[in-house]
Amino acid sequence: MTTFKIFLELIRIIILFFIIGCVMWGCVKLIYTSLGINVDGSYAGWLGGIAIYSLLFVLYRNKLQFLGFYNGPYRQKLSPKSTTTLITVSVFLLLLPLFWRPDF
Repeated sequence: MTTFKIFLELIRIIILFFIIGCVMWGCVKLIYTSLGINVDGSYAGWLGGIAIYSLLFVLYRNKLQFLGFYNGPYRQKLSPKSTTTLITVSVFLLLLPLFWRPDF
């Protein structure tokens, strides 16, 4: 039964990260496009993707893992220092294309 719960939680993580990640990337790309920044085929797209998935990781570890199927003993929140660091780096990566516009 525990293996089935772990499998369901894994499927849930994949679906959440895919759907929420796509919605977040759509919003970020819309903002970049409205500011005249083209992120297609540049490093800015990768930086935005890394930022979005690190934000999703923080959201999952601090909130969403407690709402799922798995109730194992290793569920714990990220430390406040880790949470702050990941969010700060993610915001920096999202803002980086506004100041550094790679043309390659």
